[in-house]
Amino acid sequence: MSKSHSPTIVPKLEEGDLPGLEANLKPKPDWEPRYPGSGRLDRKVAIVTGGDSGIGRAVAVLFAREGANVVISYLEEEEDALATAEMVEDEGAHAVTIAGDIGDRDHCREIIDLAIRKFGKIDILVNNAGEQHPDKDVTEISRKQLKRTFQTNVYGMFYLVQAAMPYLGRGAAIINCTSVTMYQGAAELLDYSATKGAITAFTRSLSQNLAEQGIRVNGVAPGPIWTPLNPMGGASKDKLAHFGESTPMGRRGQPNEVAPCFLFLACEDSSYMTGQVLHPNGGTIVGS
Repeated sequence: MSKSHSPTIVPKLEEGDLPGLEANLKPKPDWEPRYPGSGRLDRKVAIVTGGDSGIGRAVAVLFAREGANVVISYLEEEEDALATAEMVEDEGAHAVTIAGDIGDRDHCREIIDLAIRKFGKIDILVNNAGEQHPDKDVTEISRKQLKRTFQTNVYGMFYLVQAAMPYLGRGAAIINCTSVTMYQGAAELLDYSATKGAITAFTRSLSQNLAEQGIRVNGVAPGPIWTPLNPMGGASKDKLAHFGESTPMGRRGQPNEVAPCFLFLACEDSSYMTGQVLHPNGGTIVGS
C-alpha cells in the first residue's frame, strides 16, 4: 500500500523535550487492539491529534481496525508518527500524517485542509493532544509555561473545532480528552489540571451548542496511563516511582485500555449520548 504522509513541519518547542518518543520508552506501552474489528467506523474519516504515540496511537489503530481512514496530527516526533501510520495501514486503512503546533490557529486549519484534500470529508475529530509540566509550587509556574499549556490543551481544541465546523455534518462526533485530574485535582499539575477543567466545561457546553445540528460532543477522562507524556518530562521522579499504584486496581493503565472509550463515543453505539465523559481510570470514583 502506498504511503501518503505529509512533509514534516518542525515547530518550536517552548520547554524541554516534550512530548518525547514512544520509540525510546521502556517498557513499551500496549497499543494493539485486543479484539477483531466489526466495521463500526467503515468508510469514516477521523482526525486524531497527538496520534503519534500513547493514547492517540491506540485510538488511531483501533479506528483503522474498525474501518476508518485516519489523519495523524503530531508535534514533531516523526519516528513515532510514521510508525503509527504504518500500523494504521497494516489494518487496511489509509493514513496521512502532519506535524506542527496545534496551539497555532493556522496550523489547525492546515490539519483540516489536509483531511479534506486527502479524504474529502471529516466524520470524527479526536482532540487528544496535550502537554503537562510538573510543579510542586504554584509560584514556580512561569508565565511562559502557563500560556504554553493552555495554548496547547485548550486553544488547540477551539481552533480545530472552529476549522472543522464547515465540514462536520449530522452524525459527526467530536471527542475531547480531559483527565481524572479535572475531578480529583493533582497537587503538582496545577496548570494542566486547570486546562482539563476547561476542556470538560467546553465539552459540555459545545454538546448543547451543536445538538440541534446532530453533532455529538463527548469526552474521555483517563487516569494514570503509561504513555510518553509522564515518564519523558511530564511527571516528577517521585510520582513515576509509584505511577498508578494509588488507583483501586493498584496499577497504571495501558493505551489500549482507553482507546475503546473513544471508539464507543465515535460510533453509533453511543448515538444517544452527548455532553458525557467516560472514565477509564483504574476504578477511581469521581463525580461525572
